[in-house]
Amino acid sequence: MNIITGLINGMITSATPILLAALGGSLTYYAGIFNIAMEGMMLSGAFFGMLGSYYFHSWPMGILFAILGAILMALIFILFAVVLKMDEFITGIGLNLFSVGVTTYMLRQIFKVKGAFASPEIVPIPKIDIPWIKDIPVVGEIISGQNLIVYIALLATIVVSYLVFKTRFGLRLRAAGYNRTSLDTSGVSANRIRVWSLILCGVLCGLAGSFLSLGYVTLFSEGMSAGRGWISLAAVILVSGNPTGIALISLLFGFTDGLGLFMQRSLPSQFTSMVPYVATLVALFVYSVRLKKKQKI
Repeated sequence: MNIITGLINGMITSATPILLAALGGSLTYYAGIFNIAMEGMMLSGAFFGMLGSYYFHSWPMGILFAILGAILMALIFILFAVVLKMDEFITGIGLNLFSVGVTTYMLRQIFKVKGAFASPEIVPIPKIDIPWIKDIPVVGEIISGQNLIVYIALLATIVVSYLVFKTRFGLRLRAAGYNRTSLDTSGVSANRIRVWSLILCGVLCGLAGSFLSLGYVTLFSEGMSAGRGWISLAAVILVSGNPTGIALISLLFGFTDGLGLFMQRSLPSQFTSMVPYVATLVALFVYSVRLKKKQKI
């Protein structure tokens, strides 16, 4: 039973940053933006989250800095892709590379270390014990005692779903993606909606980044987002941006990641670490096959 609960907890932990970033990607997806910059936003959030927690000795400041760092990347994306109307794909690639370079440079310049930085002065985001539930066998071990960001991710799923499908902003968001000309004609600027979708995406990617450096572990390592932004993009594509579907897909990818860690007992870590990425490729392959069948029909 301990193995099962451990695997489930590992699944939830691994799924959390993917879910948060993918929810941000969902907003840009509906706004008609092909946003591949989530990797860079998440990595910047992880670095600045660690920086804020370290200098202010406060995890709330760490979360705030993570969000601001990711929003900064989002603003750069807005400048080039929305204002200057450059290609979104090229802009996203450039932003991801820029994020890797700038976080590596700042890590080495500020802390004089290469690879990773850990310190007792980095205050981690706490885990939350839920009264009454924590005493329930098995269930309590899964639902209670999770990191605060895990519960925020669950709440964010509900909020994003409501925002997209039940609010005026959500209607305009979808209109910006489906028919931006009609939205502009109605008197609402499609570019303004696109800007807000990117800023909100930055907030969610910042939360994902803060979880990586202050929740998942308590340190920052170069390139620690490790392709999670790309997996998040795959999750968005697979379910056409639906927040509920994104939550389920994120749990699936989280399960493969947790399974990979569990398999390290019997297989080399180089092979087990490939599991979530292989699962991503398989999922995209299945999606492309289904899409071709629909097009033929």
